Amino acid sequence: MEYCPGRGGSLARHLPSVRRCILYKHLYNFRMEQPPILKPIDFCGSALDDLRSFPATAKREAGVQLDRVQRGLDPDDWKPMKIVGQGTKGIRIKDQDGAFRVIYVAKFEDAVYVLHCFQKTSQRTEQPDINLAKMRYKALIKDY
Repeated sequence: MEYCPGRGGSLARHLPSVRRCILYKHLYNFRMEQPPILKPIDFCGSALDDLRSFPATAKREAGVQLDRVQRGLDPDDWKPMKIVGQGTKGIRIKDQDGAFRVIYVAKFEDAVYVLHCFQKTSQRTEQPDINLAKMRYKALIKDY
């Protein structure tokens, strides 16, 4: 058992505090050695302005879900958007004000690219929203 310096006295007399010290060192070193790796987010076109136009609760939920994506995790509620392009996904957000979508691609190592943010007005995703996301995806692939 390791002894914490600066405590004075025998090891037996300070056994509970020695355990706390060892635990603290272990937790401190674990946290310091493995910082979270976050991919930056890059918004294509007017996607950031569109996201900012969401109601407060939907905007907050979108931020939480994009944070999960930045950490390499999947959002809580999503579906693949193969019609837009390979590797694109749509975050589904349900709110009292309606349904909202955030279409993004995270397959690139340098960033998470948000292609389009919009409020759904029907059961199916409207064709203009799909076309806009496709156009931004193609521009992203061309620049990449």
